[in-house]
Amino acid sequence: MPEAVLFDLDGTFADTAPDLSAALNQLRADLGLSPASYAALRPFVSQGVRGMLHAGLDMKPDHRDYREFYERFLVHYQQALCVETVLFAGIDELVCALEAQGIAWGIVTNKSQRFTLPLMEALGYARRAACIVSGDSSTRAKPHARPMHLACALAGCRPEHTLFVGDDLRDIQAGQAAGMITIAAAYGYLGDGGAVEDWGADHQVDHPSEIARLTSIA
Repeated sequence: MPEAVLFDLDGTFADTAPDLSAALNQLRADLGLSPASYAALRPFVSQGVRGMLHAGLDMKPDHRDYREFYERFLVHYQQALCVETVLFAGIDELVCALEAQGIAWGIVTNKSQRFTLPLMEALGYARRAACIVSGDSSTRAKPHARPMHLACALAGCRPEHTLFVGDDLRDIQAGQAAGMITIAAAYGYLGDGGAVEDWGADHQVDHPSEIARLTSIA
């Protein structure tokens, strides 16, 4: 039985794609453009603003107006942070099972703290998590091991006895760098990191309920 289970946020713990896609389409509306399809935007949510601007506006960081549109996107998102965002089916039951067994759980995300904490509060889980590590909580973000080690320090667990669940290649790389047991969430957004089977995760799950079995609490 592990000491802790840590989750990526977007695409693993919560389905934030509807609200992030809405923010991107609000930006497109500002420019007089028609909405981009949800199906086209969803796979890029785990890559944050960079991925959304690339998918929705074909804009990369070297674009001269990138910083302006980056900030405009965040303004739109902050104004409607948790309108349609919900937990993935099975996450609440998993969290309750972990708590019942005395297994710590927490969040490690590259999302900025100014969005992470209000979102977790709105979802009702901020005070239940043993740790919430955001992209700016540490001097380095995933796929670096530093935020992972910070999460373990806050949650009081050892990396080698910790499971990390994520839906992006960077999540698996971060967990491996920290010496954790990694679980690829194939139900998530998956991004552009190639086939999930090739990420090298220790386990792969198609539904959060499978994580309970991996922790021997099912």
